[in-house]
Parts: sequence; structure tokens; C-alpha cells
Amino acid sequence: MQGMRRRTLLSAAGGTAVAGGLLGAGSAQAAAPAVRGTATDAGQGAAADGPRAAGPYDRKIRELLGRMTIDEKFGQLQQLPWTWDTGPGGGETKAVEDAARKGMLGSVFSIFGAKTTNALQKIAVEESRLGIPLVFGLDVIHGMWTNFPIPLAQAASFDPAVSAADAEVSAKEARSNGVHWTFAPMMDVTHEPRWGRIAEGNGEDPYLTSQFAAAKVRGYQGKDAKGLKDKDRLAACAKHFVAYGGAEGGRDYNTVDVSESRLRNLYLPPFKAALDAGAATVMASFNTISGVPAHGNPHTLTEILKREWGFDGLVVSDFTGVQELIAHGFAEDGADAARLSLNAGVDMEMTSTHFVDNGKKLLRAGKIEESRLDDAVYRVLQLKFQLGLFDHPYVDEDGAVDKPTAEARKAARTAGARSMVLLKNEKSVLPLSATASSIAVVGPFADSGDLLGTWVIPASQEKFPAVKVLDAVKKAAPKAKVTYAKGVDAAGEDTSGIPAAVSAAKAADVTVVVVGEPPSISGEAAARSDISLPGAQEKLVEAVAATGKPFVVVLVNGRPLTLGGWLAQAPAVLVAWHPGTEAGNALADVLFGTVNPGGKLPVSFPRTVGQIPIHYNHESTGRPYDPDNKYTSKYLDLPNGPQFPFGHGLSYTEFTLGGPKLSRSSVPAQALRKGDTLEVSVSVRNTGKRAGDEVVQLYVHDKAASITQPVRKLRGFRRVTLEPGGSTTVRFRLGAEDLGFWTNDTRGRFVLEEGTFDLYVGTSSAADDKVTLTVT
Repeated sequence: MQGMRRRTLLSAAGGTAVAGGLLGAGSAQAAAPAVRGTATDAGQGAAADGPRAAGPYDRKIRELLGRMTIDEKFGQLQQLPWTWDTGPGGGETKAVEDAARKGMLGSVFSIFGAKTTNALQKIAVEESRLGIPLVFGLDVIHGMWTNFPIPLAQAASFDPAVSAADAEVSAKEARSNGVHWTFAPMMDVTHEPRWGRIAEGNGEDPYLTSQFAAAKVRGYQGKDAKGLKDKDRLAACAKHFVAYGGAEGGRDYNTVDVSESRLRNLYLPPFKAALDAGAATVMASFNTISGVPAHGNPHTLTEILKREWGFDGLVVSDFTGVQELIAHGFAEDGADAARLSLNAGVDMEMTSTHFVDNGKKLLRAGKIEESRLDDAVYRVLQLKFQLGLFDHPYVDEDGAVDKPTAEARKAARTAGARSMVLLKNEKSVLPLSATASSIAVVGPFADSGDLLGTWVIPASQEKFPAVKVLDAVKKAAPKAKVTYAKGVDAAGEDTSGIPAAVSAAKAADVTVVVVGEPPSISGEAAARSDISLPGAQEKLVEAVAATGKPFVVVLVNGRPLTLGGWLAQAPAVLVAWHPGTEAGNALADVLFGTVNPGGKLPVSFPRTVGQIPIHYNHESTGRPYDPDNKYTSKYLDLPNGPQFPFGHGLSYTEFTLGGPKLSRSSVPAQALRKGDTLEVSVSVRNTGKRAGDEVVQLYVHDKAASITQPVRKLRGFRRVTLEPGGSTTVRFRLGAEDLGFWTNDTRGRFVLEEGTFDLYVGTSSAADDKVTLTVT
């Protein structure tokens, strides 16, 4: 039997090589699983697992720690909200100022503005006993004044430089306004399109998400930790740690039950990539992980993050995440929540105040150790030194960026167009002609500035709404007669406006139908049980289709949608997502062919919610799909597979790929263990009449493994631009990390097993062309 002939050839155990604490000394081995809530909790020992090399600020931090009272130490672990309400509780400015004055505050979030931050910083620096500066945080998710496309859209570009550009512009705008720390990037891989926060991440694949997470971290922070002092950089925060995207039913904050192997193969890789790129901080997630809330989970926060990976940065709670241990039924009260969370590895508490309120009595009772307290404070102070706040606590009020610059708008426009995905284009409806005599623009989002997406700073929405599609179409086709009809609202069942939209479509050469989701129903706390077009929007599309005139449907959305019966009637469909500040201009660039669409879906589009979860990187069953055999894994009332698969996206030109080639068809596992790699190459040619982009994708399938593997997993992609008739050869390198997998060993064991691997190369996850590799 094939399974019996296999043997493990690469085994890398985690959790034994790197200590987790910053101040202690002792054994460098991972702790055995501890009993919940005892003095031997794995998290409580985080600062006593082994010595670490002193960082550049070690002497200064230790000296400052030696001068601090216990109260002041706990104060550094407190983060309070300012005036922008991001959740239950809101912000109280006087309480924040009083805490800063007493030296009982480490950080403030949801605050920005050079004058505002300077005033509060002055209280902390000039009126508190030790003058320790505050660190100011803000949810700069995909822009501050200049909003780029939502992160899910950015992933559709299959170009990590798009996210890097977003981060660089965002960092410059935010830092000039007194912000030091952004709670981004979010890197929660998910197979759940009902989950609203899919908009904030990069979709269903860990490899793609890893590339974008690393790029965004570097965009925020610069290429190394020294960049945090720069006036145009922010400290990044890898969130939400971990498995938040696995929420049952797509309901936000819900339970996640996950095996160790899935945790390590699906959810953890983007975090490791972000930390390897230098992410300064990590945020814990709201969910439970196999019964243990993430905010009280020593296995993930300490054993994996701080010990196995050697993370020496700051772990912050999410909004009232410590408090919520009580509602989870994990902690009895606030003191218990503080004990469990701090001992598990949380270093700073956001909004709720259980660390500060209960810390001293927990110390006296021996329920937390001062070494763990000092470890947490060390991490907070280290971040402040890395940001240069002790030397430069204030920001230049005259240098604050207060609006999107022309350069920033140009970058956002480029990103928006680069992120759009052409789902279908029958009869070559697209691109539109700029010399068309008449164009109708209809739909609830045709004349709307509400296209920025979820997690937008309210002041940005008010001052700098998105460029409207209607205005951009008029500008792109100045000689055309452009008519507009709303047709229907974004929600609700009123169809009285549809006749006007139909009349406009009948009178026009072509109609652009702009439909989708308002940003308010995607993002946090925005789960949907029905992910079709809201309200009467499908009726609008069907009515326009019934005219028999050419039309294109533009989707503005924060998640994959089920597209319904109207899809078959629409000759062209373009996914624009929520494109950001330059929405209309970016969309017009694609509609009129100034930009040839080259984006690909970073997440599968289901046919119906009854298919969910449906994703390309699923595992095989013992009875895989067979259309001729009832007794196989399928739905009786649906075709197999999604409506549109991961990696799908069309162009206004055509591309032809050659067959994939291997530099060698067999490779010894021992060579891979030593860092050897092999090459997969494929030629790609633009056989059409327009210049355009294609994304070449490489997928791996381990045909037989000791733990069932995905039928395919993405291990390489490259977006190339080719002129008509142009060609190039795309080359990928594969190594042990691409061919192996993590087992269910809770201490972390990565293995590479001998056997055969199918390597697929194509333009989506449905690629057929493959070569076979043998690992001996």
C-alpha cells in the first residue's frame, strides 16, 4: 500500500528552540500543557523561559522599569479609547487625561489630529511622574484621508505592491496626524463569505494572504525596525490572532473549533509571514479556539507566538476582549479575566480596565508573577522606544496632512483599477467606446459617493467621499449623452423607479448597471445570511436585461455574492469591490479600456448560500464528485463547484500558456531538507490585440499523505504585463516549505513525506495542465 511505504523525511519541531520571555532565565524548552488557571499556566511563565539577546533599548528599558511603581507598571498595560466610538463603551476624554496625568495609561486609540494628540501627549510627558509618552493607535485599515480599495479587493490584484502602496500612503497621512500605530493588517484567512470581516482580509488562501500581509507590514513600517522612527511610518499590528476567520456560520465573534494541523496550515502562516516582515505588534482575536478564548489561550499566545516563533513585540487585546472572557464563560469575574489573559500572553488591555483594577491584588495573591508583569511592560516600553517617542513625543502641527494629495489619489486610482475582476464578457460588450453616442448609468450606486468600503474614518467619509461612477463616466466619454436613473434603493423592495431606468437603457447604446452592497453591511458585525444583491436590485438588472440592449453589470461589494438567475442574462459582469476614494475614476479606466482588467478572485463565489463553505483548497473525500454516481459527495440540486472559482478573472485580450516544465522530475528529500529547490516554468503569450495582464498561478497537490491534504494549494503566482504578441517565461521555485505540511502535534511538527506531487499551472485554481514531481 502506498500509504505504508511513505515515511517522514523532514520533521521540524517547534516550541523548543526559542524562549518566549524578555527578562527571565532558565530552560529554553517548551512548557508542557498546563492546567487552566494555576500558577503554572504557560502564559505566566512567559518571562521565565530563557534569556534573550538584549535589544538596542534594553538598558534604558530596564532602568525605567526599576524606577516604576507597581501601579505605574500596570498603567502602561492600559489602552483607552478617545472620542471615536468603535464599540460598546465609547470614549471619555476627561478620564483619559486624568489617567495620563497620573502615569496610569500606556496608550490611547481612536485618536488623531496633530493638535489633539500633542495636547494629550503633553499631559503624559510633562505632568506625569516619569514622563513616559503615550502611543496613539488608530484603525487605519485601507486608508486615512486617501482610501484605497478594501483589503479583499487589494488581494484580487494578485500584486502585493498594491497593499504596500496603500500602507505607505496611509502611514504618511496618519503619522503626520499624531498616530503611531495602526491596527492592521488583518490576515484572517476565511472560507466564510457570510462573515462581514472577509472584506478586511485577503480571502480564502493562506499563501496569498501571507504575501499581502508581509507587503503591507513593510509598507507601514519600512524595511526594518529602524523605520518606525521615521515621520512617515507606523507600527503595524498583525490581527486577529488567531483563526477568527473560522467563525461558525459566518457569525461574527462566533466559536471556532479547529484541529492543530488546520490551525497551523491554514490560519497561522500569514501571521508568521507578517512577523518575519517585522510586524511590531499582534492583536488577539475575539473567538474561542477549540473551546479556549483567544484572549486567554496560552497555547497560541505564548507557546506558539512568543516561544516557538520568538516574538518579542507587544500583544494587545481587541476591544473589551479581556472583559469578554466573562461572557465566554471562561472567567468568573474581572479579576479572573485579568489573571487568565495576562498569564496567557496578552500584554496590553484595550478599553476594559481589569489589569489596572485587579493587578496589585493578583500579584499579592501570587496569581500572577512580577516577572510576567515586567515582561509585558518591557514590550510596551520597547515599542515606544522603537517609535522614537522618548526623543520626539510630539508631531509637527504645521506638517499635518489634511487631505488626499494628487500623488495619493493617483496611487489609489491605480490600485482600484488593478483590483477589479472581469467575471464575464460575452459579445465583447467591454470595453466601452469613449466615442459612444449615448450611455445610460443606472443603479443605486451609480451616483453615490458611498464606495469607500468598511472601516473608514468618519471624517474621511464626510470630507472626501468617493468619486462617483456617473461623474467619471461623463468625464471619460465627454461627447456622449449620459443619462442617469437610480432605479432602486440599495435596500428595500420599492420598484417604482425601475421604469425610468428601463427607459434610459432603451434610449442608450449601452447601459452600465451599478449594483451591490453598501459598505455598512460588510465589515465587523455585518454577517449576512443571504449574500445575494440586497433589496430589489436583482429586479433592476432583470428589467434592464429584458430591453435586449447591451449592458454591463458592475458589482460594488465587500464579499463574494451569490449572483442569481440574472447572471445568465448579463453579457458582462465586472467586480469592482468597494474601490475607495478614486472609485469612479478607477472604474471608468477599466470600463473604457484605459486599463485592461487583470485582477483575479481571491475567494470563490458560491452559487448559493447552501454551498457554503465552498473553497478551492478543500480536502478530498473518500467519494469525490462523480456526475454519474449518485453516491458521491455533491448536492443533488446544484452543479459541482462554485459559480466562479478562486483565481478566476478575464481580460480584454487573450493569453496562451505553454505546458509547465520541471527543472527535474525527481528530487531527494534530503536535498530539500538542506534548502535545495527546483524550478517550475511556463511560457505565456499574449495572443490578442491589446496589451494586458495575466496572473500565472502554481498549485501543489500531495497525492497521498499521512494527513489528508487539500486537492490544491497555491504556492506561487506572478502577474505579468504583455504587449500584443509578446511572451515571457514565468519561473517558480519550490522547496520543502511548499511541499510539506504541519501535523497535529501541539508542539508544532512540520513534515515532508516522500511520494508524488501534482503541480498545476494555469490562470485559475481550475487549471488542468500539470506535471508530476516525485520526492524520493
